[in-house]
Amino acid sequence: MIAAREELVKPPASPSARRRSARPSPSRFVSDRRVAPRRLRIERFFSDPKVKPFDQIEWEKRTAEITDDTRKVIFNQEGVEVPKAWSPLATKVVCSKYFYGDPQKSEEREYSVKQLIHRVTRTIADWGVKDGYFSAADGEVFYDELTWLCVNQYGAFNSPVWFNVGLYQQYHVGKESARGNWYYHRTRGEAERAATQYEYPQGSACFIQNVEDNMESIMHLAYSEAMLFKYGSGTGTDLTPIRSSKEKLSGGGRPSGPLSFLKVYDQVANVVKSGGKTRRAAKMNTLRDWHGDIEEFIEAKEKEERKAWALIEQGYDGSFNGNAYASVMYQNENLSVRVSDEFMRAAIEGREWWTRSVTTGEPLEKKDAGLLLDKIAGGTWICGDPGLQYDGAIQKWHTCKGTEPIHSTNPCSEYVFLNNTACNLASLNLLKFKREDGAFDVERFKAAVRIFIIAQEILVDNSSYPTKAIAENSHIFRSLGLGYANLGSLIMDEGLPYDSDEARALAGAVTAIMTGHAYEQSAEIAAIMGAFDGYRDARCAGVSKPSAPDNVESMLGVIEQHRAAVEDIHPSEKYGYLKESARACWVRALERGREVGYRNAQVTVLAPTGTIAFLMDCDTTGIEPDIALVKYKLLAGGGTLKIVNRTVPGGLRSLGYGPEEIQKIVAHIEQYDTIEDVTVEASGEQGPRVVRSGLKPEHLCVFDCACKPNRGGRSILALAHLSMMAAAQPFISGAISKTVNMPCETTVAEIRDAYVQAWKMGLKCVAIYRDGSKRCQPLNTRKTTAEGEAKTASGAPADGWEARVKELEAEVEKLRTELRRPPRRRLPETRMAVNHKFNIAGHEGYLNVGLFENNQPGELFITMAKEGSTIGGLMDTIATLTSIALQYGVPLATLVKKFSHQRFEPSGITKNPDIRFASSITDYIFRWLAVQFIPGYREETSPDRNQQELPMPGLIEEIKKRVNRPVPYLPIDDEEAASLAKPSEIAHVVTSTPTPGPIAYAQTTTATFVNMADAPLCPNCGHVTVRAGACFKCNNCGESLGCS
Repeated sequence: MIAAREELVKPPASPSARRRSARPSPSRFVSDRRVAPRRLRIERFFSDPKVKPFDQIEWEKRTAEITDDTRKVIFNQEGVEVPKAWSPLATKVVCSKYFYGDPQKSEEREYSVKQLIHRVTRTIADWGVKDGYFSAADGEVFYDELTWLCVNQYGAFNSPVWFNVGLYQQYHVGKESARGNWYYHRTRGEAERAATQYEYPQGSACFIQNVEDNMESIMHLAYSEAMLFKYGSGTGTDLTPIRSSKEKLSGGGRPSGPLSFLKVYDQVANVVKSGGKTRRAAKMNTLRDWHGDIEEFIEAKEKEERKAWALIEQGYDGSFNGNAYASVMYQNENLSVRVSDEFMRAAIEGREWWTRSVTTGEPLEKKDAGLLLDKIAGGTWICGDPGLQYDGAIQKWHTCKGTEPIHSTNPCSEYVFLNNTACNLASLNLLKFKREDGAFDVERFKAAVRIFIIAQEILVDNSSYPTKAIAENSHIFRSLGLGYANLGSLIMDEGLPYDSDEARALAGAVTAIMTGHAYEQSAEIAAIMGAFDGYRDARCAGVSKPSAPDNVESMLGVIEQHRAAVEDIHPSEKYGYLKESARACWVRALERGREVGYRNAQVTVLAPTGTIAFLMDCDTTGIEPDIALVKYKLLAGGGTLKIVNRTVPGGLRSLGYGPEEIQKIVAHIEQYDTIEDVTVEASGEQGPRVVRSGLKPEHLCVFDCACKPNRGGRSILALAHLSMMAAAQPFISGAISKTVNMPCETTVAEIRDAYVQAWKMGLKCVAIYRDGSKRCQPLNTRKTTAEGEAKTASGAPADGWEARVKELEAEVEKLRTELRRPPRRRLPETRMAVNHKFNIAGHEGYLNVGLFENNQPGELFITMAKEGSTIGGLMDTIATLTSIALQYGVPLATLVKKFSHQRFEPSGITKNPDIRFASSITDYIFRWLAVQFIPGYREETSPDRNQQELPMPGLIEEIKKRVNRPVPYLPIDDEEAASLAKPSEIAHVVTSTPTPGPIAYAQTTTATFVNMADAPLCPNCGHVTVRAGACFKCNNCGESLGCS
């Protein structure tokens, strides 16, 4: 059984001992500073020195079980020990996603939240002592503080930390495993491969990688992405360096272009699940607006979405885990277009836009910038992709301009930094910092920021990375991604509408405090451990010639921009104290940074916090509002979670509602999935009636969500989403991962306008999703079956329109049936026709072919000379079937391919020079139809197609002598004789008299046919056979008649 241990680590070696043991570094990445004897002081702010954090709360045993709509168990673990205050949802998510070990082997699996949190926080605290961040005594305080914050749901790390950290240190997992990924060896000053897979765990969730225009780099990217997905992380890459399909290769051919390799990357993400669990792999691919394949890139995912629709229409499973979406490409990655300010201005003004060559920079094609932006909006309308990244804003807030520009982002677009870098994430639960008196507790919030920034900083050099370049650059720049969750809940709990100036003032001030104090703490760490290496030396792995010698000026310039932006926070009497605190944080961060620099190039992002938001029992993720007060989440591994907002009572109390009123409103939400008044069908003849929720109409806006509720009509406008992002973006090191939800009836033009407004507001990245654009989506305002059909918990249709829905479904099905049924094209009463007489081995018959107006066959009649025979009946059946097939649009070529060369009696020689031998009557009929009505068929199948017709001296004279005539003395004119002299009939001419002169060789050859007048015809091809010993063989097709 796994046991959580709480041992003190051995005191680390003294700094002087470490210096003596360190050998000279071969790499320039080693700092030449001496290790300072000072350590960070960790103040106890949350925990109790007399009581361990786990002992301060109540615990209970539960069963964590996830089922699908059929009650089939997807996951089950009994006897799970969790804090009593944690919700069942948090229990399910943590146990199914983060507990280590095989669920079928209880003795080898984690069973308690204590074990999970302890293995992470104990390991990080031990690393902090080992690496000299703080003393052993302060390490214990740090362990208590970090543990208290995690177990009380004040904060949480990103998923890879919970997946991987501490497995080696606490459980000795992987000690006998194969080599791991790359980590930075500080003594040697370069990255090297880890001896085992978990000694240096992968702790970062966000990666940005580069790719070059060569096959080795392209395929290596696929490998490194697979390794990232294995340990639970996501990655992004700018594909612009790959030549477009419109350029040329040095050998004269055409490149495949980035979209071809995009399919490879998509399938890698499809087969490798993050952390080996059901959490899906995540990937971002970007392309710049001037790339030659930009239009194809914009349309790529839209086309695949339409394929999925077609599969769903044909009956394939269109659910979240169904075959329809699994059968099309690009479903495991996000696509974004990196647009410049020049492109946006050209699109707004309707000007032309030129793509250019990747290798030479020469113009390729002229495009309409406005049309390209329309196509981007159209793709978003169809399937939510592509999104937009605004290059101007990204480079403006870039702290390391001296190295190189920023090219791409992580999958969710919150980590925006240099190529070949990584970022570990963590988030704080904002609602936890609201005091009982309603004020936001700034000091506790800053204390939590300090603890998590230190923890994340410790993770940097103790983690592994998929490539050597990423390991070295992570050490050089040390990017962190602290963020928050539950902002939407905090706003609702304050009794504020998400779309209000007060809400934006609150968001801006809280964000400014978080990032300002994080940079302040980063400077304090730099005073002890030194500034990040890239601060005073702009070089890094992959960039040998940086734009400037260092990043000091650009870093301090961005900090100054942050500080100045505080003054633009919307003035608010209620939240003025937060703005004052934010101003003080940035003043200290700037002053301290000028003195000692910063330990980290970036410190904050606003991540989507999907799974860890559930761990912290947050109602909203990141900066998002709630998607709906009641929503249903489809899990990647199967099953559905019903999620009910728990912030509504707090918001109602802030608005002055009493306990009984709150209870009534909450019950209304649980029953009808909305806080709005609803109309229900009444029994009998009373008609519909309105059920009042009890909420005052002027308070409805406080509880507006991103999407319209199942039985409501209100939602937050797109401009409100963008305005909230604009309030927080000036105080974020990276960017904001946020979905701008728009209602189903949104137009392409409205999406286009939203993209333009986001650019004007100075946002870095934006993603828009039109509700219902995908046939199946993981979050819904209604419960859905596996096929995506909306149902209520009882299994009945979600609203009272059952009869109308069934009526419409029947009408749609009728239309679909009619569309699927092919139309029959009948011939007019009076039609043109072609008649033909044939003879096959003595069996005569007549063909009558009726023609359409375009002279193509539309019906067939077959009349045999011997009426009443079996052959005659068979021919009538074939003629009828052929006529019907032609009138329903079956191509004649298909019928010919199917029925020609069928072999059955009667068969034999015909009098048709184009069809010398027929293996059956059916064979003759369809080959004759092909000769008459399929262009080129006669030339392709002519018996003499490969033989050049040359004149043979004396041939016509011989024919005149040997052809029998009724009147012996009646001469044969030359014209008739010439018509008989065809190459295929030469074999019938027997020359017995030698002819001297030029034709002697021809006479010798024809002499071989003497005494072969009884030679049979080849039963396979109809040619005259020749003797071979006592038997005959066909020189045309090789058929043997006899034993030879």
